[in-house]
This record gives sequence, C-alpha cells and structure tokens, in this order.
Amino acid sequence: MANYNPYENMLNTLDQAAEKLGLTRNDYEVIRHPEREMTVAVPVQMDDGHIEVFSGYRTQHSTIMGAAKGGLRFHPDSDENEVRALAAWMTIKNSIAHLPYGGGKGGIKVDPKKLSQRELERLTRGFVRKIAPIIGVDTDVPAPDVNTNPQIMAWIVDEFSTLKGVWSPGVVTGKPLAVGGSKGRNEATGRGCMFTLKSYLEKKGKKMTDVTIAVQGFGNVGSVGALLMHREGAKIVAIGDVHGSIYNENGIDVEKAYEYANSHGRSLEGYEEAGMTRIPNPELLLLDVDVLYLAALENQLNGSNMKEVKAKTILEGANGPTTNEADLYFFEKGIEIIPDVLANGGGVVTSYYEWVQNKAGFYWDEDEVNARLEKNMKMSFEEVWEMQQQYKVYPRLAAYMVALKRLVDASKLRGFNG
Repeated sequence: MANYNPYENMLNTLDQAAEKLGLTRNDYEVIRHPEREMTVAVPVQMDDGHIEVFSGYRTQHSTIMGAAKGGLRFHPDSDENEVRALAAWMTIKNSIAHLPYGGGKGGIKVDPKKLSQRELERLTRGFVRKIAPIIGVDTDVPAPDVNTNPQIMAWIVDEFSTLKGVWSPGVVTGKPLAVGGSKGRNEATGRGCMFTLKSYLEKKGKKMTDVTIAVQGFGNVGSVGALLMHREGAKIVAIGDVHGSIYNENGIDVEKAYEYANSHGRSLEGYEEAGMTRIPNPELLLLDVDVLYLAALENQLNGSNMKEVKAKTILEGANGPTTNEADLYFFEKGIEIIPDVLANGGGVVTSYYEWVQNKAGFYWDEDEVNARLEKNMKMSFEEVWEMQQQYKVYPRLAAYMVALKRLVDASKLRGFNG
C-alpha cells in the first residue's frame, strides 16, 4: 500500500470519534494539527573516517495535557509522516491512560544494524544536540521504541545533562536502572498487553488457558507479551520475526524461544524445537487462532489481506498495524480488535512511573510498579469497553472517543478554543 498515510488514518478515526460525540470542528480542530515538528540533519564521522549525514525527526503533537511524551525509533523507513502519526497516537494513548502527558515521537532514518556501537553512540549524541532546544524533563520526554534500547536512553541522558550542566535523568524514560530507570519498565509494554487481553477475555467469560495465539514480531513487546501470556496458560502456536515464522499446533516452548532470541540478537533465526515447522511470514497473519498478537510495525492488516484473516480477536501490541479499511471490515465480520492506543499503553504508563520516581528521587520495587500498571490498564480497558457498549462502535473508535472527550474538555478549560 504505497499510498498509505498513517496520519490520515489517525485523522479519519479522530473525525469519526468527534462526530459520535457530537463535537463541532471548532471543538477539536487544535488536536488535528501537530503543535511543533523539527527535522534535523545529523552528521556522523563513521569508523573509517568518512562523514555520513542522517535525517532525524521529532514531533510534538500535543501538550494540552502536559509535556509531550513518546518514543524514539531508529529505522530505515522512518520519516516525517510516520513520526507525525506516531506522535498523534501517543496523544490519544496518554489521554486514555489518564497520564499528565501530551503526545510526542521521534525517529532517525537509519538501519542501526549497519552501524558499529561507536557509530550508534555518535549518532545518538549528535541527534540529542540537534533536538536539545525542544526536549526536557517538563517539555518533551523521549523513550525507547523500534530499534532503540536502555543503552541509547543512557547516552541521551548523559549528552543532555552535559549540555544543560545538570544531571537530568527525567529527560528520557526506559533507562537502565543504574542511571535512574524503573524496575518493570523493560517488560511493561508486553505486560500491559497481557493485562488488557485478560480483561477482554473476562468480558467474554474466558480465561487465558482457553486461547491459542499467533505472535507477529518477537522484539521486546512481542517476546515479553508472548512469554507472560504463555505463563498465564495461553497456547502460543506461532511466532514470527523478520527472519521468518515458526509454527507448532501443539504450542511453542516460549520459554526456550525467548531465551534463544535474547541470546541471538533478539532473533529466532536458526531456532529449532520438536514438532516445529517454518511458514512464510504472510501466512502467520492468516492462521486460524483465537488471538492474533501484532507486535511488529504499522500497516500489517489492510485491504490486501483483511478478507483472509481467520483470527477471532486481534491484539495490537504494535502502533497502527490495522488500517481504517480493515478496522471496519473486521467490525462487520465480528472480529474484535483490542486497539494499540489501549493495549500497548503499558510502556508509557510505566514510563510515567519512572519519570515520577526521577522527579521525587525515590524508587519503588517491581511489585509496586507492576501492581500500579495492572490497576491502570484495567481502569483504561473498562472505560473504553463502556464507551464501546454505550455507542455500539468498533473498539478503536471507542478508545478515540474516550481520549478525545478528555482532550477537548482540557483544551476548553485552558482556553485553546477561545
């Protein structure tokens, strides 16, 4: 889908949410537009001495509810359009979760696997120097996303603190524990997906032990979520990553696969277990399973494959994996989606807890972090579920309606709409 525009996809749903809520265009026009966008060129001296220039982006979609908040991804397909949509989704996600944040997102157009560790550090620090004027503990707080990790967050903290002349651990979240990270943060997004799926199954009178799951994507979100769902009794029958997909109708040994991937650069390439077969990646999306857990990239289910999907429920761990066209088709066919802005909110919820701990200089144990996360995810799910039942709309639209109502109320109180 070469013409796929993720920001237009977001606006389409936002406009539908406003119509259902009876809002006028004036009520939410400010939310349709990013507040600030920055594009930078980051020169990096490569290990062989030549200079290469990388494009970087940071978008602050909204600060109506508080500081912009959202991840930073390193990916060869990253561009302004993608980052703009991701920032808007963060605005919606943070509003659903009752967090005092707006939405932000950043990206660098790069394949980090082609860089050495020293080149990656130079790129990260160079990007921080370029965007330092618009980020800060109380203005815009990045976090890990696709192909970024705690080490990269540690470099960002160090570079930003050096520039400002004061130790500023709260400028990013998802940091290593040694530099102000929070216990439970690394597993938070996958854990939040598990909590949300449990809440959904309870509404259907089911338990995790009743379902089969296919997992697309085995990075942090996919692997942690799959592992926790497996430990709750779910049968994981398929797992796919960029190197291929594996299938076992009797259930994959997720503990073994998780350990293998973590010791092989987060890859399942070369993994083997008894009863396992390999299937093409596109085939994983079409398996007849109870739950299809999408934890890769956006635009995975669309007009080209939606009619072949056999899963009964779609759990979105990735951002934007389903297009508007597919959303409506699944709703009409009775295939329910647990949308990204609800399901994968665990990462930013625990990022908020990390930020609070940084500000207070007081740190919680992991049980407290996880208990707070579970409470927040259940509360958010209940509010979206109630909106869905009240208006008889598809789940993503209900989630946007919950978020948009709060955003409009806040913007009116602050005077953004005159």
